[in-house]
Amino acid sequence: MILFEKYKLDNGLTVILHQDKTTPIAAVNITYNVGSRDEDSNRTGFAHLFEHLMFGGSKNIPKYDTPLQNVGGENNAFTNVDITNYYLTLPVQNLETAFWLESDRMNELAFSQKSLDIQRNVVIEEFKQSYLNQPYGDVMLLLKPLAYKVHPYQWNTIGKNMEHIAEATMDEVKAFFYTFYRPNNAVLSVAGNLDMDKTKSMIEKWFGHIPSGKPYKRNIPQEPPQNQARKLEVERPVPIDCLYKAYRMGKRTDDDFYAVDLISDLLGNGQSARLQQSLVQQKQLFSSINVYVTGTFDDGLLIINGYLNPSVSLSQADEAVQEELEKLKTATVSEYELQKVKNKVKTVLSYSELQVQDKAMNLGIAETLCDAASINNELNRYNAVSIEAILENSKKVLKEEGCSTLYYKSNELCSKSN
Repeated sequence: MILFEKYKLDNGLTVILHQDKTTPIAAVNITYNVGSRDEDSNRTGFAHLFEHLMFGGSKNIPKYDTPLQNVGGENNAFTNVDITNYYLTLPVQNLETAFWLESDRMNELAFSQKSLDIQRNVVIEEFKQSYLNQPYGDVMLLLKPLAYKVHPYQWNTIGKNMEHIAEATMDEVKAFFYTFYRPNNAVLSVAGNLDMDKTKSMIEKWFGHIPSGKPYKRNIPQEPPQNQARKLEVERPVPIDCLYKAYRMGKRTDDDFYAVDLISDLLGNGQSARLQQSLVQQKQLFSSINVYVTGTFDDGLLIINGYLNPSVSLSQADEAVQEELEKLKTATVSEYELQKVKNKVKTVLSYSELQVQDKAMNLGIAETLCDAASINNELNRYNAVSIEAILENSKKVLKEEGCSTLYYKSNELCSKSN
């Protein structure tokens, strides 16, 4: 149980405070309700670009990192399809430095052409290194537009292509900032050994004056049901063949999410999982296999990916995976097997409540998704999943007509070089 206090400033900024008297460290987390799903299809990669731009200097602070490091702090950030999240930790007595830094860049970035050019080049180089020049790096650039035809989840957080970032203008960058990086589109969560009254006073001092943005109303086209299997085959200079299968599932907030997440664990989480036992250890069709859910704010995916052993064909591996899925869809799991994966979830959730940084982040993300209080009910939601719910959701989600399959083949050139 994570106890917290939640309130709003007049400009719409949601504030969440959690007191933890066991640590001398304070964690400050800001979750902006913007991800790659909010981008124009002709200007993708902006949310990720801003993850970098926000460290390129604000109106009154040319270098973000230096003042923070001077008071013993460290920071980082991440962007995904749904949110952009900035987080830092520092000694609690220096908490006001964190508010000073975060409020200044929420208020207004420096918006210099030099900073834009530098960060644009950084992102373009990241695109090349991580997605184009990395073995298997373009998998999601291929799989996501196969699985999504309408929804903006069809492109990666880094964007569809490098041209969208290369051609970004300063006016476009400013418009994106003043639409999404405003107090009314953000959650500030703070955890640590806080003096609550003093912390509230500092938050009002540093964030209360920032102008609220215009209300942003999402109008994202939702993906229609998939009623026909999709398949794509590509060849790349990689050492071994790889199979990807993406099954359509619901939103992170759906009641069925917990059952589908446990299904992914039953299939692929750990050495005793079904696909690991059958297809890796017994039949030796794969060298490794993994199953996970995307857990997105809108309809997501359950993804199976496996690296094949030599002399095993992709069609043979694909058929073996489908056979295992049929077993889950036609026979109930045992109480022991289900409890085993529930215990793993309990362990993960317990660890997520140990560090102040994790607690601040989890509170901010949960509030952005639906309600911060929901994190205190997560374990109960998993524990409530029945054997019948596993069977029912296996039949509903693991349908081949709702699957997008990628055959990622090692080409002849690579095979000879290895």
